[in-house]
Amino acid sequence: MKLVIVSGLSGSGKTIALHTLEDAGYFCVDNLPVGLLTDFVATMINSKPRLYDLIAVAVDARSGIDDMNQFANILREIKAMQIDTEVLFLTAKVEKLLTRFNETRRKHPLSRKGLPLVEAIDVERSILKNIASNADLSIDTTELNVHELRHVITNRLNHHNDETMAILIQSFGFKYGLPADTDFMFDVRCLPNPHWESKLRSLTGKDQAVIEYLAGFSEVKDMQNSILQFMDNWIPCFEKEGRSYMTVSIGCTGGQHRSVYLTEKICDQLKEHRENVSVRHRECD
Repeated sequence: MKLVIVSGLSGSGKTIALHTLEDAGYFCVDNLPVGLLTDFVATMINSKPRLYDLIAVAVDARSGIDDMNQFANILREIKAMQIDTEVLFLTAKVEKLLTRFNETRRKHPLSRKGLPLVEAIDVERSILKNIASNADLSIDTTELNVHELRHVITNRLNHHNDETMAILIQSFGFKYGLPADTDFMFDVRCLPNPHWESKLRSLTGKDQAVIEYLAGFSEVKDMQNSILQFMDNWIPCFEKEGRSYMTVSIGCTGGQHRSVYLTEKICDQLKEHRENVSVRHRECD
């Protein structure tokens, strides 16, 4: 049986995540108190016949700080039942959460206690810190729309092969901010920039003209090889520690040319000898 525990800040996309997993064949339960997780899992295991092999449970801050402080122990109890368990945590910047609540005109679940919205978000983040620290996969949804979030979850969870670590290689632009959901970050702004070639400016690193331009520089190839060598050296070490996911971010100034080119090249080379490698271009997708 596989269990996915979904949690995160209100407004960060937990409902979307749960619906995505439900569409993928998971039996989903929303807003289960954390203290009931162990008994719930035991009940599902012992049901005769077993009705569900894929289960997703969403938990949130309404369980209270006392239950959340026990989350690590509860997680150990569940894993001791030989359950393949993964924790997905969703977050977003405060400014984006405020915008989403204003657009939907929904109340924050903790604001019913009289807290202003900004304070409710801050309290919720504090309550959920134990789940966040135990997450196998954290996704910052600040820059993701509904369709993009569904795509990310589908690629990272639904197609996950339990025997190999799922690796996401993503490009981004430093001018638009650093990606929050990343394990390793590489800065490639030192490389020749196609932006300064007028014929290439409107293209991306996936266009043939840009590919040919960047392939002509030895330093671009050296950077590509260095990143690949780093990953070849260290990915096996993380896999030995039981890691299920790794996100590698490659950034240039605008996230359109150099980072896109290298992300595609590195992803293609990794796919030659690894499964569960996916690509995302934050500024282009």
